[in-house]
Parts: sequence; C-alpha cells; structure tokens
Amino acid sequence: MSTLAADPEHVLTGTLHAYVAFDWGDEVDLERAGQLTTAEVRALPRRPRTPTSIAYRPPPLRFALPPTQLCLPGDGSPPAECELTLFDFAAASVAFRIPFQLTRSQLSLLASRLAEPASVVAAARAAVRSLYERLLPAIRDPLWRDELSEEYFVFQLPLEEAPGVEASRRDGWLAGLVRLESDPLSTEEVGEALRLHLRYGPKDLFVPDWAAAVLFDTEPGCRETLGVIEFANVQLLEYRHIDDTMATVYKRVREENQARMRFWRRHDKPLRTLGEMKVEATDLFERTGNVLKLVGDQYLARAHRLLATRFHLKEWEASIALKLDVAEGVYQVIADQASSHRTEFLELIVIILIALEIVLALFRH
Repeated sequence: MSTLAADPEHVLTGTLHAYVAFDWGDEVDLERAGQLTTAEVRALPRRPRTPTSIAYRPPPLRFALPPTQLCLPGDGSPPAECELTLFDFAAASVAFRIPFQLTRSQLSLLASRLAEPASVVAAARAAVRSLYERLLPAIRDPLWRDELSEEYFVFQLPLEEAPGVEASRRDGWLAGLVRLESDPLSTEEVGEALRLHLRYGPKDLFVPDWAAAVLFDTEPGCRETLGVIEFANVQLLEYRHIDDTMATVYKRVREENQARMRFWRRHDKPLRTLGEMKVEATDLFERTGNVLKLVGDQYLARAHRLLATRFHLKEWEASIALKLDVAEGVYQVIADQASSHRTEFLELIVIILIALEIVLALFRH
C-alpha cells in the first residue's frame, strides 16, 4: 500500500501544471515571429521508445517568460515557472509550473479553489500581453477575445506515491482532485471520475477528467504526456473557436440576406462571407487535427484518446463537420437565389425592351 493511501496527512511533494490556451487570430508566421523576439523551436518531449516520426508538424515556437506569482491557497507559494507555446494556427498555450508540498486535505482545498480559474486565466493573460503586442506583425488578422480561453490543471505526484485504482475508488480522494472538489463524492461519481485511466508501468498512473488530471510519473518521463495534455487542451479551444465563428458568420449572413428588398437583393457579400468562412474553418479544422499525429506510439495515442473522450473532441469534430456541410448547403441555396434573381432581372429587362419597342412602333405610325 502506498504512503498516499496509508497516511492522509502525509506531506506530498509534487508539481501543479496549469495550462491556459488562447486564440490570437487566423494564422501566425512562425519564422517572422522568431525574428521579432527570442524563441526556440518546441520539439515534442520524447522517451527512448517514442518513434522519431511523432513530432509537431510544423513545430510550434516556445517563449520563456518571467516567473509569475499566482494567487493560490497556502502561504509562501513560490512564483510559477512560465512559458508560452505558439502554434502556426494562432493558438497560444501558457504553461505554469508550480511546485508544492501539501497534505492530501490541503491539496484537495487547492483543487477546489481551481474550480474557479478566473485568477489563473487573468495571470496568464497578463504574463503574455506584452509578447502578444510584439508579435502582432507576424499574426494574420489578429483578434484576442477575452471570453475565449481553455484552462486545464495537472497534479503531478511522485511515482512511489501511486495508489492502486481499486484503492482509489474506495478512497475517493483522487476523484475529488480530477473533479476539483474538496467535498466527498458519491460512489457513482467516484467511479465515473476514475473510469478512464492509464498505466504504462506497474507504478505510474494517469487519470484524466474534464477539468483536471492526476499524473504519477517521474519528472523527465512525464514530459511527453504533459505535451499531449497541453495539445489536447489547445485542440478543444480551437474547436470551440471554429464552432463560435461559424455560428457568428451564419447570423451575419442571415441578417445581410434579410436586410435588402427581395427584388433588388444583392448576394455577393453573403456569398463572399460564407465562402471565406468555409475555407478558413476547413483549413483550421485540418491543421488543428493534423499538427500532431500519434500513430506508432500506443501509450501517447491512448493518453490522447482518454483526453479526447473527456473533452468530447469527437463530438466537437462531428458538430463542426455537420456545420460545414450545412454551410455548403446554405452557400448553394444563396447561389441559386442569386442566379434566379439575375435571370428574373434579365427577363424583366427583355420585357421592358419589348414593351418599349412596341410603344415606339406605335408612335411612329
């Protein structure tokens, strides 16, 4: 039995990883961004078993940032290490790394406070504000929306503290961490919170949920898992961004299409708006999904599948694909309307010309 399960007040030494993702615009010229300020290419951390074919394509940029003081429960918490990862599709992921020495009850309290992440999001926004302004020349159509962000927390604990899954179900403490709850959970809720878990060796343990995860692993060994977690959080943000953008454009197209008189309505602007949205959404959808392929590494692929299940990424993908199909249908309907109105207009001109010819002929005679 691990010390974690045996002594509830045993002091745990670990690390809290906090990820906050933002969207900064349509696209980033990474080469130009690297010229504007100091940066390094972000390679995917890997263990010896990880195939070299698994990598970011194209690789994002990493920017080291000054340590940031976060307002977390407990006195004397040190400033958090901070860095930014910037992808070519304009997703920016801020990563905080905060070491801690807390008992189980203190760590549960910390988790419950993180259920309201506004202060962490605000700290992340403040930490990268000046960098965003320096990188503006490299961002195409920059737009940083205050309401669009995704945050995720990972409690990394020492390998030797990893409990058995069955013991964790009986205890319920890990379930409280991943649900960001300090109050006891029901047996059903504990089972659901711990339902998806993954082990590579007999001691390590990865338990992800919607808002947070617990990772028992060694410091060098967990980096590739943390990289997959951070990327899955970025994917969720971008899927939300695509979905929101499509909804906004639909509304604008509908308003533009209804704002004109039926006969004199012009369709060029709604068609252009809808066409641009289709191209941009399809391109972003493809790039977000293809920037990191995990084929060939079963552990990382399974870790990503667990996260995708918790984040409902497949449902987001299906929703976006459906809306793209609907956009195609709407585009075709508006195009048909435009063609019909042009035909009607030409027929009217022909009728007017014929009538004019008849009137002129009558006047001549």
